[in-house]
Amino acid sequence: MKTSFVSNLAIQNAMRLTIQQQQAEMLDLQKALTTGRHADVGVTLGASTSRSLNLQRELARMNALTSTNSIVNQRLSASQEALETMASAAQKVRDTLMTFKGNDSADKLAIQKTEIDSALSLFTAAANTSFNGEFLFSGINSDVKPLADYNSAATSAAKTAFNTALSTYMAAQVPPLTAMDQFSVTQMQGFITTVVEPMYTGAQWDADWSDASNQNMTSRISTSEIIESSTNVNTAGVRMFALASIIASELMDKGVTSEVRSAIGEAALVYVEQGITGIDAERSALGVAEARVKKANDSLAAQIKLVTTHVGDIEGIDEEAISTRINLLKTQLETSYTLTSRIQQLSLLNFL
Repeated sequence: MKTSFVSNLAIQNAMRLTIQQQQAEMLDLQKALTTGRHADVGVTLGASTSRSLNLQRELARMNALTSTNSIVNQRLSASQEALETMASAAQKVRDTLMTFKGNDSADKLAIQKTEIDSALSLFTAAANTSFNGEFLFSGINSDVKPLADYNSAATSAAKTAFNTALSTYMAAQVPPLTAMDQFSVTQMQGFITTVVEPMYTGAQWDADWSDASNQNMTSRISTSEIIESSTNVNTAGVRMFALASIIASELMDKGVTSEVRSAIGEAALVYVEQGITGIDAERSALGVAEARVKKANDSLAAQIKLVTTHVGDIEGIDEEAISTRINLLKTQLETSYTLTSRIQQLSLLNFL
């Protein structure tokens, strides 16, 4: 009979390798227990890994949409607040025109002008509202202040254009008008409708008043929905409010006759009513957009819950089984440590 031996060094190396493998497995199991999913999904799921990855991508995309929708909601909310201020300014102009209707007193006309100029300044400030460094009413030109200040310290382009248009119109009449009290009702109505109104409804608006784009910002709120998430100052409501404010502010306190002043006031009232209607229409449009974002968020929340549950079914772990396996590995490691210690103590010196 032939005998052979195994060195204690070989046994030590084998034991050390076993301990390393058990420690690595324990780390993976502890990670899985902490995260609730397999430490290495690819190894565990094999061919099903692609399905899991597709669901994870879908989940990430829906979470990203939810995050961007939050910003869209904030932008829409800020726009609604600004539009509310603009609507209040327009109503103030209408109320002022109604309050001072038929008055020819210089003092009252001065008060009326002050009230209208104040409302115009309030309106302009609201139209130039910014959010997160972007102007809300500039359309896609969100880095540019949209509306010029008519009553700025330096004479604005709009004010210069109005003064030029008035003097040109007066000089073109037959005979030429040399003073404001020479205006007839017909001439003043002609000036407002054929000269001033086109300056606010046509291309000159962009030159004198607006740096905004007609194209509004759009946002994707779901996989299939894209909405306009802003508005701009080139809408009819803003133009009509500006037109009403300017003709009331610039003409009614001038030395015109009572009949002409009454005609100016009537025209201003018509324009400001159109302005209020236009602003309210924009508020309604943004309100519809807000409702669509809310519905999209509700739908995304339901989809995220469903996909998360499905991913959990695929990648999820059996916590009880993993806990049992961890306890078993701990026992095995403790036994391995004990055996390794004893093997290291083996020496011929102990037997000599």
